[in-house]
Amino acid sequence: MKFADDTKIFKSITNNSDYNDLQEDINNLIRWSQDWQMLFNFAKYKVMHFGRTNESLSYYMNDAKLDKVTEENDLVVWISNDLKASQQCVQACSRILGVLNRTIKCKDDSNLICFYKSLIRPHLEFCTAAWSLHYAKDKLLIEKVQRRFTRMIPRLKMLRMTKGLKN
Repeated sequence: MKFADDTKIFKSITNNSDYNDLQEDINNLIRWSQDWQMLFNFAKYKVMHFGRTNESLSYYMNDAKLDKVTEENDLVVWISNDLKASQQCVQACSRILGVLNRTIKCKDDSNLICFYKSLIRPHLEFCTAAWSLHYAKDKLLIEKVQRRFTRMIPRLKMLRMTKGLKN
């Protein structure tokens, strides 16, 4: 599979014949790239094994063993070998509100809400079809960002403080 300058090759491996077929496919890909003078940067290539019963066999490009990884960033979506979205949630939530808080000087309600909708929310919602939240800890992480944002808005901060005093 090829997208722009990104190449992926994959196969379900159930026996040694499947392993050999995939290794041969990798070798054919290398020969193709040499014929068309579209050389690959072998240092960037990695192998990710999916499934608990996977033998995690080693693969080679030009006699160099490919590194095995358990998670990888692919077009801004984090993919892990267990197909959980936790790393995607962490990356989407990390430091995004701090940047907004440090860089925005005029913090009136309408400006902050506009910045949230245009800068923060797209990070939180990016590619949700691929990494839809399944775990409570991931949902709580996203909600924590939203709660932190509401505390940044002066009008909502005061409502939250008075509500806390009533309880």
